[in-house]
Amino acid sequence: MAIYELRTYNLHVGKMGEAVKLYSEFGYPALNKGGFDKKLVGYFQADTGTINQLVHMWKFDDDADRRAHWAKLFAYAPFIEGFAAKFRPLVQTQEVKLLTAAPWGPHP
Repeated sequence: MAIYELRTYNLHVGKMGEAVKLYSEFGYPALNKGGFDKKLVGYFQADTGTINQLVHMWKFDDDADRRAHWAKLFAYAPFIEGFAAKFRPLVQTQEVKLLTAAPWGPHP
């Protein structure tokens, strides 16, 4: 059964522009170059409600696939050293939710 992982980063107020620049120049290019973007459903920015949030959703075959993905990504220096080390100071809190698809309706 597929597992969807919803990651929400609450950024410090005023840091969204810097975060977008880091993701655009370093984060997403590193994900793409390393082939890690294949499991990515999408990235989103909150526009209403709780703002200053970056949200991304991932789709994995199962929990083993999810754990293997993150283990490989966290060992990939271009992402960790080139992006994550610069991004982490912008983050106030992080929330990770694991979701399974309901048995009705469309799924990404």
